[in-house]
Amino acid sequence: MLKIKIALVGVGNCASAFVQGLQYYSNCKKEEDCIGLRYLFLGGFHPRDIQIVAAFDIDNRKVGKDLAEAIYAPPNNTLKLVNVPQTNVTVHKGPVLDGIGEYTKNIVQVSSLPEVNVADVLKESGAEIVVNLLPSGAVKASQRYAEQALSAGCAFVNTTPAFIASDAAWAKRFEEAELPLVGDDLIDQVGATTLHKTLLKLLSMHGVRITETYQLDVGGGTESLDTLERTRDVKRIVKTKSVETALPYKAAVVAGSTDYVDFLQNRRDSYFWIKGLYFCRVPMRIDLRLSTVDAPNAGSALFDVIRAVKIALNRKLKGVILPISAYAFKHPLQLTPIETAEKMFTDFIMGKA
Repeated sequence: MLKIKIALVGVGNCASAFVQGLQYYSNCKKEEDCIGLRYLFLGGFHPRDIQIVAAFDIDNRKVGKDLAEAIYAPPNNTLKLVNVPQTNVTVHKGPVLDGIGEYTKNIVQVSSLPEVNVADVLKESGAEIVVNLLPSGAVKASQRYAEQALSAGCAFVNTTPAFIASDAAWAKRFEEAELPLVGDDLIDQVGATTLHKTLLKLLSMHGVRITETYQLDVGGGTESLDTLERTRDVKRIVKTKSVETALPYKAAVVAGSTDYVDFLQNRRDSYFWIKGLYFCRVPMRIDLRLSTVDAPNAGSALFDVIRAVKIALNRKLKGVILPISAYAFKHPLQLTPIETAEKMFTDFIMGKA
C-alpha cells in the first residue's frame, strides 16, 4: 500500500497526540486489539500508511527541531503516550499572521528564523494532504495555508472553526483546482457536542419534548486560552447550530466554550443541562459532567479523515467532499443529522457515493 503523505500545520497538542498515535498503532494487526480506534483499516489503509513528510510551526522551541522532539516541547502540555523515534522531518517556520492572540503572546516564543515558502516545501516533500491544526483564532493564517495547499496541488483538511470548507468561495476554488477540501472544526472522539446531540436525539425519539438545554466547556492549554479570547462567539454559533440538528423541532439551545482554567492544563470539563417534558407533561432534567484530555480526542477522527481524503484523491474527486465533512466536522458545508452523516460516510468508503 502506498503511503499517504501529509503535512502538519501547527505542532501543538493535537499534533503531539496524532504523531504519538501513529507510533502507538503502527504495529496493531487486529481490530480487537486496537482500543481507541474506530477503524483499524479504512478503505484498505492502516494508520501506518500515513506518513508525515512536512511540518510547520512558529515557536522557537519547535522550529528547526525534529518533529519527534518538537511535539513534546512547551507550551505543549498534553499526555506523553509513547516514545516517538526520530522522524527526519524538521519543523519549518511558517507564517505568523494572526497565529498569536493577545492572551497567548507571552506564552508562544516566536522563532527568529525566516519564514519558509510553504508551497515550495510542500512540493519538495511530496505532500498530498495538508492538515491544518492551527489555533482556533488563526483565521488569516489558516487561509494562507489553504492558499499554499492550492499552489502546491494538495488536498486540504481544516480542523479549525475558520470557515474554509463551509465557505462557498473556497469550495469553488478547490473544485476548480480539482483538489479535495474537507472541514470545518473537527469533532472529538469523546466529544461533548456529539454526546449532547446523541442524548437529545435519544430522548426525542422516546417522546420526550426538550424545552431547554445547554452545553458549556471549560479547559486549559493554549487552545482554550485562544478560544476564550478570539473564537468563543464563533464556536458557540457552530456548536449551537450543530446541536440543534439533533432535534426535529425548535428548543432553547446554547452550546459553546465558556472559560479557561490554567491548572486544567490539556484537560477539558464539559457540562450538560437538559430540561424537558415526558408523559402527561411531567418535567425531567439531566445534569452531567464529562472530563477528558483534549488532544487525544482528535486522533481517531483525524485518522479516518486523512485516509478518506486519500480515497477521494485516488478517485480524483474535487471540491468539498461532503460525506467526509458531515461525518467528522461540526460545521460542514451542509449540516446533517448524525445517522445520515454516518451512512453517507460508510457509502463513500464503500464506493457507493
